[in-house]
Amino acid sequence: MFCESTEWAHYLDIREAIGYNLTSKNMIPLRDTVKSKTIPWMNYLLITICGLVFIFELSLGEKLESFVTVFGVLPSRVAAMFTERYFSVRAALPLVTSMFLHGGWIHLIGNMLYLYIFGDNVEDRLGHLGYLVFYILSGIGASLIEVYFHTSSTVPVIGASGAIAGVLGAYFLLYPRARILTLIPLFVFFPVVELSAFFFLGFWFIMQFIQGSLASGTDSVGSGVAWWAHAGGFVTGAALLPVLRLMKRK
Repeated sequence: MFCESTEWAHYLDIREAIGYNLTSKNMIPLRDTVKSKTIPWMNYLLITICGLVFIFELSLGEKLESFVTVFGVLPSRVAAMFTERYFSVRAALPLVTSMFLHGGWIHLIGNMLYLYIFGDNVEDRLGHLGYLVFYILSGIGASLIEVYFHTSSTVPVIGASGAIAGVLGAYFLLYPRARILTLIPLFVFFPVVELSAFFFLGFWFIMQFIQGSLASGTDSVGSGVAWWAHAGGFVTGAALLPVLRLMKRK
């Protein structure tokens, strides 16, 4: 598990859906070269909501654990809906609410950095409302894929990573030739280089897939990162993009 403060670590045992590891230890995006044609109001709104919810989380103190248990995705609880064929608001609602919760400052900042850099251009293509629908569906798809690989887990999954991974998948298809200004930490050196979006995002996806494959078959929370939510969100976003673009044209 990765938590920003020891107090959080004391109260929670959370598999963060994205955490620090969304921002790769090897490559940190700073900005892209694609200029938005419209003001990304919806992207700004999503970032603002995540920030406000996190501030609310900080105010909960010892009540935070129960709050996350209610509004975070519990894989075992969601899986039970499918295996026992019933619908539960308590199990289904967190598929949406969990994507606005975060487990620490670095968890929040890492997620919002990616959303800020890549989200505006996807919103450009899908429109404000279409982008919101895309974002929510990507997050739900990512959580369901994580549930599929960890059906017995009772550890809450939180974070915007699945939805943001969907944004990355769409960006990968829309702007493969875009350039990403990237910070590459190398011990005491921190070179800044431009990489193609195809390479940056392709490498990111491959790493999530490999880590997810290595973690499969274990019940351990491990590093606290829901790798399959990352990889699944990326694929979900790439699959949703052409559907929503076609619907927008109609």
